[in-house]
Amino acid sequence: MPRRKFEIRDAVGGAAFAVHVITRAERAEVAGVHEGGALRIRLTSSPTDPELVNQELVAFLAGWLQVAPAAIQIVAGLKGRDKLVSVDGLDPAVLDERLAGSES
Repeated sequence: MPRRKFEIRDAVGGAAFAVHVITRAERAEVAGVHEGGALRIRLTSSPTDPELVNQELVAFLAGWLQVAPAAIQIVAGLKGRDKLVSVDGLDPAVLDERLAGSES
């Protein structure tokens, strides 16, 4: 199966991208690109508490992207594994750089 490219959308004032969350991981980390083109992120939270999963996702992304947690918004998928995330003030090129750094 051909591997789909991770897509970053240049949004008004920032960037938006899809995330596929894997819960109950040993540690929080970027785990590559999901088959559907979403950024795959492992989190330690239990899937039984979607609010806690979302909080951990925002905190993780804030640290990884070096932005304030307030700049990150989960636009869609609050209760599911597949989410759409928007980051205010983030240049899509920065996200590309971070992803490239995590794959090496």
